[in-house]
Amino acid sequence: MRTESSPAVILLLAALTALAMLATNIVLPVMPAMIADLGASASAAAPVLWSFLAVFAVGQLFAGPLSDRFGRRPILFSGLAIFVAGSAIAASADGLTALLAGRALQGLGAAAASVLSRAVLRDLFEGAALARALGWVMSIMAAAPGFAPLLGALIGEAWGWRATLVALIAVAVVIAIAHQRIAGETLPATQRSRLGARALARGYAALLANPRFTRPALANALTMGALFAYFAATPVVLRGFGIGTVGIGLFFGVAVFAVFAASFRAPRLAARVGPARVIALGLSIAAVAAGIAVASTLSDAHGLIVYVVAAAVFLFGVGLIIPASTALTLGPFAAQAGQASALLGFLQMASATVALLVLPSIALPPAATLATIIAASALLARIALRPGREPLPAAA
Repeated sequence: MRTESSPAVILLLAALTALAMLATNIVLPVMPAMIADLGASASAAAPVLWSFLAVFAVGQLFAGPLSDRFGRRPILFSGLAIFVAGSAIAASADGLTALLAGRALQGLGAAAASVLSRAVLRDLFEGAALARALGWVMSIMAAAPGFAPLLGALIGEAWGWRATLVALIAVAVVIAIAHQRIAGETLPATQRSRLGARALARGYAALLANPRFTRPALANALTMGALFAYFAATPVVLRGFGIGTVGIGLFFGVAVFAVFAASFRAPRLAARVGPARVIALGLSIAAVAAGIAVASTLSDAHGLIVYVVAAAVFLFGVGLIIPASTALTLGPFAAQAGQASALLGFLQMASATVALLVLPSIALPPAATLATIIAASALLARIALRPGREPLPAAA
């Protein structure tokens, strides 16, 4: 395994992983101005998000296998080029249709970046090194949804909503240059697959039928769904406590340090007790966070403080779950790293989509609604991880 210059490689792959989160969350604070400027109704905000997420989810199913066939670099650079084109179309849009088309192209390009960040990690690292690298990548990646709303608010305030999309172009160009200089191609020609459509479908079916993939992958995806629900519900909760846009951005930025703390601990814990137990511990912590979040709705004097504690506890649990479950999911499938990464990414976004659709349908206070989703996700993930006839493997 190539591990030279690993800090630079890890920073690069974290940036690739974070690109989709950045593109999703940076537009949230400027969404009202964006919709008003294009003469659309407030209900158009949902399509602006879904046009990105839907294509992003499906695009991963194709980007991963294509990278297994043609190599990581050509698919990654094609994806970044599509992302830049989509950002340019969205930034120059004079109507809602052009904006949605640009956002869809952004989602397609981001799909390649997200899948290949995980596949390249699997190319370069294995075993304990893979778990450590994933911990670093996921902890750095967590900063994107934390700081993106604040960044979007500051850019939008200074230069308008279109500037947030131009900023995404600059980020993608920097990532492309860095990848060429730092990583290059990581999949040797001798290891590339020649999957046709039928073989590709059989490969996905085999992964879905394999508990060594599905059990940790479902735990990972369900946690990601709860995390997206947290991103969506927290601004509403904080506004209820009288917190403004910049304050909300600062809250997200500070809260991600809980993920950092957990991600640093996860590899050591996994080496000592095994990744499956680390995931189970993280799920238990997330369930505790759900109870604390409910308590914030019952406290008149200290509701905000209690919710802040709930958020920190939840994010600490996420910081344990995501790196351990990603390593456990991808570890046994070195020969199918791109395809396994693609399917994991699809499951993550499918879970996020379900969580965001369920969120407004629960007739409870926002914090209690979020707590319900977190608790349900943790319970379902624990069920997915329950011991079966075939034990979970170590992240080899």
